[in-house]
Formats: sequence, C-alpha cells, structure tokens
Amino acid sequence: MVINEDILHSVGANIKEYKASENIFNEGDYPNYYYQIITGEVKLNNYNEDGKESIQTLLESGESIGESMLFMDKHYPMNATAITNCEIFKLPKHVFFNLLKECPEISQDINVFLSQRVYYGLIMSQNLGNQNPAAKLKTLMDYLKSFQEEQSPYSFRVPLTRQQMASLTGLCVETTIRTIKGMERDQLVRIKDRKILY
Repeated sequence: MVINEDILHSVGANIKEYKASENIFNEGDYPNYYYQIITGEVKLNNYNEDGKESIQTLLESGESIGESMLFMDKHYPMNATAITNCEIFKLPKHVFFNLLKECPEISQDINVFLSQRVYYGLIMSQNLGNQNPAAKLKTLMDYLKSFQEEQSPYSFRVPLTRQQMASLTGLCVETTIRTIKGMERDQLVRIKDRKILY
C-alpha cells in the first residue's frame, strides 16, 4: 500500500466507485487528483490509430494510479480504466502535496513506488526489442514474481490473462498462447485450471 488508508480518510479523501470498463481518467485529461485503489483492478492503456489497445501496466488494491503526473505540469499520456468493479480513493492534488510536506515518510514511500515503476518501464522497454516470445513472457513473469517471498519453481500464480500478457509484451494473443504451451512442455511453467504457475 502506498499511503495508509486511515491517513487518506483523515485528510478527507473521497471514495468513488467505478464499474468494470469505466474510465477513471482519459488520455489528455489534466491530473487534478491522487488516486489509490481500495478494491479492484485497473489498467493504464492507450489505443493506436487502428484502435489496437496497448497496456502499459496493471494495478491492484493498495496501488496508486498515475501519481507521477501530479509532479509535472502535463496532461495524462494514457487512460486509466477499471478492469473490475473498483473502489478508489480520490484526493485533490493540493491536499496530496500538503500531505507530502507534513509526512516525509509518505514522500519516501512514493519515491520507492515511483522507482519501482521506472524499473518496470526500463525492463519492459528492453524486453520489447527482444524477438523471442518466450524470453519476453519470461521477463514479464520474472518481474511479477520478484515481489513474492516464495521463489521456488511453480510457486507463483501469474495474475494475468493471456490477453493481458500479450498486451504487456507486444505479442499477439495466439503467439502468447502457443508460447506458453511451449514453455509448459519445456517445464518452465505449469498450467493448472487454466492458470499459469511460474
């Protein structure tokens, strides 16, 4: 969790509910609020001229949404869309900055969170240049698993659909499905009840 929920309540953050597929903000909007997910899942995405979706990242409970844009005088370069029904804290930008001034430890937590995002962005951008689909998917799974304590083989259940994995790695869905089957044959992953164990 980026900011403790009790602290967000104490400074008057509103709780807003979003239905699945509803946008929290749109590409081109100006960032006026700090958002933090209470329940549900959110994706940051764009669409190209042909309408093809590109997912930048997937977020879940306890994570903040697009917080880096609050530190710049720029419009959002992406959409934030609820994947599931969500409850989200919404805190005005000026209150958020007052909170950072009053609580340096929160500022430190935000820096750690932003650093993780930058690291993920670098790993995934390097990965996009890789032509090997299995290497792309393995890099994604390695990154996701790196946050788990248990690191033994097949101990991590990948929390993504094949479609989401395809979007995050720049692969088509068919290639992703075929590659995962190959990874299972090579004993890099196990499939149980259609879920990938890595």
